[in-house]
Amino acid sequence: MNKILISNATIINEGRKFRGSVLIEDNFIKTIFEEPFPQAEGQVYDAKGKWLIPGVIDDQVHFREPGLTHKATIASESKAAVAGGVTSFMEMPNTIPQTTTLEALEEKIENANAVSPANFSFYFGATNDNAELLKKIDPAKTCGVKVFMGSSTGNMLVDDDKVLETIFKESPVIITTHCEDEYTIKENTKKAKEKHGDQIPFSKHPEIRSAEACYLSSSKAVELANKTGARLHILHLSTAKEMSLFAAGHVCDKKITAEGCVHHLWFDDSSYEEKGSLIKWNPAIKSSDDREALREAVRSGRIDVVATDHAPHTYEEKMNPYTKAPSGGPLVQHSLVAMMEMAHEGIFTPELVVEKMCHNPARLFQVNRRGFIREGFYADLVLIDPDRKWQVSKENILYKCGWSPFEGQEFHSAVTHTWVNGSLVYNEGEVHDTPAGMALEFNRDRNNENSIC
Repeated sequence: MNKILISNATIINEGRKFRGSVLIEDNFIKTIFEEPFPQAEGQVYDAKGKWLIPGVIDDQVHFREPGLTHKATIASESKAAVAGGVTSFMEMPNTIPQTTTLEALEEKIENANAVSPANFSFYFGATNDNAELLKKIDPAKTCGVKVFMGSSTGNMLVDDDKVLETIFKESPVIITTHCEDEYTIKENTKKAKEKHGDQIPFSKHPEIRSAEACYLSSSKAVELANKTGARLHILHLSTAKEMSLFAAGHVCDKKITAEGCVHHLWFDDSSYEEKGSLIKWNPAIKSSDDREALREAVRSGRIDVVATDHAPHTYEEKMNPYTKAPSGGPLVQHSLVAMMEMAHEGIFTPELVVEKMCHNPARLFQVNRRGFIREGFYADLVLIDPDRKWQVSKENILYKCGWSPFEGQEFHSAVTHTWVNGSLVYNEGEVHDTPAGMALEFNRDRNNENSIC
């Protein structure tokens, strides 16, 4: 039996911060000790002065495999993920081929099982033509159905209203949506091209993919969910106006939930002057007022989950003019430390960061025995040194694309160790090359005694 003791840590879990130790046996958390601490058992890690938190569950990433592996692979990005304290990820379907068949879904699972140090699940991609497959999805194995109600990388736009209603009625799992109104974006793009040609300033991105485009689509999704009773989770919200669509409260009490992303909480439209295409995302990073409204929504509970929308492209691709530069950027290695930096600044608390990045994704998707430091749960754990300053540079970036919008940024905290299923996969700058990750399992019956809601 493999035993590991993480001793003398400051544990941040379920709204508490306390001194404690955690004993791991094989894949699981065996015992949680508060002071006084136990005698050493097995391999011991002295965590004095460090924070111990549950592993981050990122509910929205694009790891680009299959078909786009010049940008990223499951192996490369999952290694960057565990270096950033992300122990589980849910990956999007706009790969090549798209994950719009059950066979493509299974192939991704098999690939990740062979190479990923992080736990994994994959979304099934809805299209205008595959709604009949929804009934065949296994809710215990599939995190959700992704619906692009606005086009983005991969062009999986679902624009048939009858098909949309069918998807909302029949999906056996959570529906997650990318919400931007396609007609509004096309009209705004046309006007910008007439004025600027291909050399549209990147600062115009939030005008082209405007707040109105976002609200039109998000409000439509909410209306459909209310009409059909669907379980809806709207991704990467970016505007103050959209916050009126969501209620504050505990995530377990909602059927319509909201995700915020690190880049929308960190940057605002003044950042385009320095960062340009490197912060071109869909939906766009918008005004400082929008950013503040999103931050307040995280604090108030209108935004339930904070994730990344990790979406790497090569630096060369991003250096194209506006009309050809793809949207998206890499974030999984830096999302947790960026949120903890905002906690350092007093914008959030460390306890709230853990709730939004660890606990609530587990609750929302009903992930089996993950997202918390609890006895009997999988040992997905992260140690953070809250007083270790470091700077993001090309030398410490692990993404295959080799760049980050945070390059040059100094953070006040650092991830030092990450365990996945009881295996040490990241240790002081070194990723252990072991496929320790498992396919996530979901317990969707909230009346079940093992439900975390």
